[in-house]
Amino acid sequence: MDCIFCKIASGETEASIIYEDEDILAFKDLNPQAPTHILIIPKKHIESLSACSQEDSALLGNIQTAAAKIAKELNVSEAFRLVTNNGAKAGQSVKHLHYHLLAGRRMMWPPG
Repeated sequence: MDCIFCKIASGETEASIIYEDEDILAFKDLNPQAPTHILIIPKKHIESLSACSQEDSALLGNIQTAAAKIAKELNVSEAFRLVTNNGAKAGQSVKHLHYHLLAGRRMMWPPG
Protein backbone atom coordinates (compact mmCIF):
# COMPACT_ATOMS: atom_id res chain seq x y z
CA MET A 1 0.00 0.00 0.00
CA ASP A 2 1.32 3.42 -0.91
CA CYS A 3 -0.54 5.49 1.69
CA ILE A 4 1.47 8.38 3.13
CA PHE A 5 -0.53 8.36 6.37
CA CYS A 6 0.06 4.61 6.84
CA LYS A 7 3.77 5.28 6.35
CA ILE A 8 3.67 8.01 8.98
CA ALA A 9 1.74 5.75 11.38
CA SER A 10 4.28 2.93 10.92
CA GLY A 11 7.26 5.27 11.40
CA GLU A 12 8.46 4.74 7.84
CA THR A 13 7.95 8.46 7.07
CA GLU A 14 8.71 11.24 9.53
CA ALA A 15 6.17 13.72 10.81
CA SER A 16 5.99 16.25 13.61
CA ILE A 17 3.97 14.03 15.95
CA ILE A 18 2.17 15.74 18.80
CA TYR A 19 -0.06 12.90 20.07
CA GLU A 20 -0.03 9.13 19.87
CA ASP A 21 -1.86 6.28 21.51
CA GLU A 22 -2.47 2.67 20.54
CA ASP A 23 -4.96 3.51 17.77
CA ILE A 24 -4.51 7.18 16.90
CA LEU A 25 -1.74 9.47 15.68
CA ALA A 26 -1.78 13.27 15.42
CA PHE A 27 0.81 15.42 13.71
CA LYS A 28 1.31 18.92 12.31
CA ASP A 29 -0.01 19.54 8.82
CA LEU A 30 2.73 20.36 6.29
CA ASN A 31 0.48 22.93 4.60
CA PRO A 32 -1.26 24.64 7.54
CA GLN A 33 -4.49 26.51 6.89
CA ALA A 34 -4.56 28.04 10.37
CA PRO A 35 -1.97 28.91 13.03
CA THR A 36 -2.82 25.55 14.64
CA HIS A 37 -3.45 22.80 12.07
CA ILE A 38 -3.16 19.23 13.27
CA LEU A 39 -4.04 16.07 11.35
CA ILE A 40 -5.56 13.26 13.42
CA ILE A 41 -5.60 9.79 11.88
CA PRO A 42 -6.49 6.28 12.91
CA LYS A 43 -3.48 3.99 12.63
CA LYS A 44 -5.79 1.47 10.99
CA HIS A 45 -6.15 2.22 7.30
CA ILE A 46 -9.70 3.32 6.57
CA GLU A 47 -10.11 5.07 3.23
CA SER A 48 -12.78 7.57 4.29
CA LEU A 49 -15.61 8.18 6.71
CA SER A 50 -17.96 6.47 4.23
CA ALA A 51 -15.77 3.36 4.41
CA CYS A 52 -16.26 3.03 8.18
CA SER A 53 -18.34 0.23 9.58
CA GLN A 54 -20.09 -0.35 12.88
CA GLU A 55 -16.92 -2.02 14.17
CA ASP A 56 -15.15 1.36 13.83
CA SER A 57 -17.56 3.16 16.17
CA ALA A 58 -15.29 3.04 19.23
CA LEU A 59 -12.32 4.20 17.17
CA LEU A 60 -14.29 7.15 15.79
CA GLY A 61 -15.34 8.12 19.30
CA ASN A 62 -11.75 7.86 20.48
CA ILE A 63 -10.66 10.22 17.70
CA GLN A 64 -13.18 12.80 18.96
CA THR A 65 -11.93 12.43 22.53
CA ALA A 66 -8.30 12.65 21.38
CA ALA A 67 -9.11 15.84 19.44
CA ALA A 68 -10.51 17.46 22.57
CA LYS A 69 -7.44 16.39 24.55
CA ILE A 70 -5.08 17.72 21.87
CA ALA A 71 -6.96 21.05 21.73
CA LYS A 72 -6.62 21.38 25.50
CA GLU A 73 -2.91 20.55 25.42
CA LEU A 74 -2.38 23.16 22.67
CA ASN A 75 -4.38 25.78 24.61
CA VAL A 76 -7.01 26.13 21.88
CA SER A 77 -9.89 24.27 23.53
CA GLU A 78 -12.04 27.41 23.70
CA ALA A 79 -12.24 27.75 19.89
CA PHE A 80 -11.30 25.12 17.35
CA ARG A 81 -12.79 23.36 14.35
CA LEU A 82 -12.61 19.62 13.73
CA VAL A 83 -13.43 18.54 10.19
CA THR A 84 -13.06 15.58 7.88
CA ASN A 85 -13.46 15.64 4.12
CA ASN A 86 -15.11 12.61 2.52
CA GLY A 87 -14.16 12.02 -1.10
CA ALA A 88 -12.24 14.05 -3.67
CA LYS A 89 -15.17 16.39 -4.43
CA ALA A 90 -15.27 17.32 -0.74
CA GLY A 91 -11.53 18.05 -0.69
CA GLN A 92 -10.14 14.73 0.57
CA SER A 93 -6.66 14.54 -0.97
CA VAL A 94 -5.29 11.52 0.95
CA LYS A 95 -7.37 8.35 0.87
CA HIS A 96 -6.94 7.63 4.57
CA LEU A 97 -9.51 8.88 7.05
CA HIS A 98 -8.18 11.98 8.75
CA TYR A 99 -9.48 14.92 10.71
CA HIS A 100 -8.19 18.46 10.61
CA LEU A 101 -8.02 20.28 13.94
CA LEU A 102 -7.89 23.99 13.08
CA ALA A 103 -7.51 26.86 15.52
CA GLY A 104 -5.82 30.17 16.13
CA ARG A 105 -7.88 32.27 13.74
CA ARG A 106 -11.53 33.17 13.28
CA MET A 107 -13.41 30.41 11.44
CA MET A 108 -16.01 31.56 8.95
CA TRP A 109 -19.35 29.93 8.18
CA PRO A 110 -20.20 28.48 5.78
CA PRO A 111 -16.70 27.02 5.46
CA GLY A 112 -16.59 26.60 1.72
